[in-house]
Amino acid sequence: MEQRILGSSGIRVGAIGLGCMGMSDFYGPTDDAESMATLHLALDRGCNLLDTADMYGPFKNEELVGQVARARRGEVVLATKFGIVRDPTDPTKRSINGRPEYVRSACDASLKRLGVDVIDLYYQHRVDPAVPIEETVGAMADLVTRGKVRALGLSEAGAETVRRANSVHPIAALQSEYSLWTRDPEDGVLATCRALNIAFVAYSPLGRGFLTGAIRALQDLDAGDYRRQTPRFQGDNLATNLALVKQVEALAAKKGCTPAQLALAWVLAQGADVIPIPGTKRRARLEENLAAAELKLSKAEVTALSAAIPREAVAGLRYPEAMQRAVGR
Repeated sequence: MEQRILGSSGIRVGAIGLGCMGMSDFYGPTDDAESMATLHLALDRGCNLLDTADMYGPFKNEELVGQVARARRGEVVLATKFGIVRDPTDPTKRSINGRPEYVRSACDASLKRLGVDVIDLYYQHRVDPAVPIEETVGAMADLVTRGKVRALGLSEAGAETVRRANSVHPIAALQSEYSLWTRDPEDGVLATCRALNIAFVAYSPLGRGFLTGAIRALQDLDAGDYRRQTPRFQGDNLATNLALVKQVEALAAKKGCTPAQLALAWVLAQGADVIPIPGTKRRARLEENLAAAELKLSKAEVTALSAAIPREAVAGLRYPEAMQRAVGR
């Protein structure tokens, strides 16, 4: 697989990475055996950026991914995150913590769960508005000095926050949602990353599975699936967004690929510094997604896709309102 570079860190990763969250949480029933097989297959195919976080599970996902990372450490670029704290008595309740002392303790806990000596890419999952970003990143930089972390990242941070963070220590990657139906990073964040030599890691590049065309009704989602609470999957918003997906399906049929492959190829075409990390817990979906790395789009096809889902036409917030307030800080 083509490789891309995580900013100034020099760390090389496959053009498509793997989001591991759904293997343990949020997207319905889990199957650890199939997830493990999917992780191993990803590495076999050159998809070496494995993305997890301490809040996935919580904690279970790091333990799962860690089993594979330990077995094949030299092949893995291991990324995890800290900063979203789930209430131990009620995991649906969350807070954000960017205090330096928490940064240090969270890193130590992740290293223990992962069972490795160093985290390749350590992200602040969400910016803590109560703590200056300089203080949080200063503590993260100390982890690099101590050899516990190789490179630093931020997730869902605004352009000015990225600039301030990068002035403390080079930021290797910014991870934010980016896809045909979520184009917020085009409002300055992508340009800021490019000016500072920061890679852009695009999570949910398939619109949380919606751009695959597999979701036609709320009932297609398991009763415990987090997406049932997301505005874009509900009521009139869902009907509006389904009409947009039909446009992607038509263009995919013309191209001779699946809608998922076309949507991923569009993200890949946004620049060699953009690395999508579609999430899956199944080998068949992984194979389908990775095939997008071989799908080349002309400028005309990229333009047609962008026009097929105008950003202003997408209905609904991408997160429930309380969670939406935590992005773009």
